[in-house]
Amino acid sequence: MLKIFLSLVLAVFGAYSMYVILELGYVGLWMSLFESLGGRQAVADLMIACVLLLGFLWRDARQHGRRFWPYAVLTLAAGSFGPLLYLLLAPRAATASRPASAATGYQASPSES
Repeated sequence: MLKIFLSLVLAVFGAYSMYVILELGYVGLWMSLFESLGGRQAVADLMIACVLLLGFLWRDARQHGRRFWPYAVLTLAAGSFGPLLYLLLAPRAATASRPASAATGYQASPSES
């Protein structure tokens, strides 16, 4: 179900992004954002969110033996497309076979077992 949702988000957002870039151009997109105080705030917010996401992607890629750098480059160049593709292309077995304690970070103490 998650893969279907991610695919839909990627397709719709990708189509909209392509339309905007065709209308404004890649540089024009960024220039229009820097014309107002609100636009600059939105860019700063996007940059903070992407840097935080890169930290999570780096850690997850190391834990699962996946390459990090292609998604990092894509995130830095195209924002949320990097994390969306990272999640969409995640091997199903890597997420399905993880024990609950690995997914939540919670480990039961010996007295709870």
